[in-house]
Amino acid sequence: MITALSMWKPDKNDTFAFPRFQLIILIEGERIMPYFRSDLKDKKPSKISVPVKKRMMCLNESCLNPYQAIKHQFLAKMEEIELNRYLSPVTEKLHLSLISYIGNSLTKENVLWGNGADDILYHIFLAVRENDKSFAVSLAPSYFDYKTFSAMVGLKMLFLDLDEDFSFSPEKYLELASHPDCKLAILCNPNNPTGNLFPDCQLLQIIKALPDKLVLVDETYFEFSGRTLADKLWQYSNLILVRSFSKAFSSAGLRFGYAISSAESIYELSKVLTTFHTSILNQAFALTILENQDIFKAQVQQTIQLREELFATLQTIEEIKVYPSATNFLTFSLAERTPEFFNHLLANDIAVRDVGSHPRLQNCLRVTISCKEDVEAFVNALKQFLR
Repeated sequence: MITALSMWKPDKNDTFAFPRFQLIILIEGERIMPYFRSDLKDKKPSKISVPVKKRMMCLNESCLNPYQAIKHQFLAKMEEIELNRYLSPVTEKLHLSLISYIGNSLTKENVLWGNGADDILYHIFLAVRENDKSFAVSLAPSYFDYKTFSAMVGLKMLFLDLDEDFSFSPEKYLELASHPDCKLAILCNPNNPTGNLFPDCQLLQIIKALPDKLVLVDETYFEFSGRTLADKLWQYSNLILVRSFSKAFSSAGLRFGYAISSAESIYELSKVLTTFHTSILNQAFALTILENQDIFKAQVQQTIQLREELFATLQTIEEIKVYPSATNFLTFSLAERTPEFFNHLLANDIAVRDVGSHPRLQNCLRVTISCKEDVEAFVNALKQFLR
């Protein structure tokens, strides 16, 4: 280790007349700043790395541009909003519109929104971490950023691998989650990247067995499955649901997501959020989406139809193994030829996601059901590859 001191000369108007020093630590050529948590030195900044192509079928985005779909309604709403003010009536209107969309007789005390579902997940992890021994439990493979966000806040993660058919044993899950240091049980339903739904009875078994722990059910893709546990919130105060506007509402770039839970849990979670956490601009656009939700519901139905059509097509191809999905994507494999097909798609200006890092999904790709034109281009590229 090499330690270097660099001296700053004081300004003539500086109150302090003595030299000051900046401590710079170099470890094996890497610059380390001593002001931050020591565990950060082994971490990398969070970022997404995917190829940028004409047909982006890799991030589960929609082809529908929400701004173009509701531009006039949004601009009319902005005429009423003063962005020079911290507070706006749009906040209360969004609360009312969102709880109406969720249903189940909830109140605004049951809902908390943030800058995307990822932001909500991060703050949940932050709020439950008790000490260095604290950990969360998740299935695997599942949403990869659970591990990212937990590491950011110093919350350890334990994983239970899914079975070959993507099912799991609630009993084995509870063996991990019942430990006193487990502070959070995570279940992604429908699951990303496998696309499958877990039976409600298994989810409820876990929720009932862990009354002293927060059980997070990630419902980011629930609009594509029609399945939700929102009607169970009144029964289980330890249940928290997380949802997103990125998928069903075609608004990945907006960054708006929300949590639904008991008033007590939402109150505790709000303690780790800043006062003006989500901009009035974001709130106004989210409100405009909800006021015109039929546009987006129609888009969801089109996506479901396209998904089923593509699933049926892929099932007829002997070289492909495709998995059923309750989301806006399909996960599939061409066995040893998968990497070759991945590159073939790139050459045809199509980007899909390689999800093969977990042994359960070895040689698997995930393709987003984005729009009819993209799906047709994907099928044509596949047929060309298999000739």
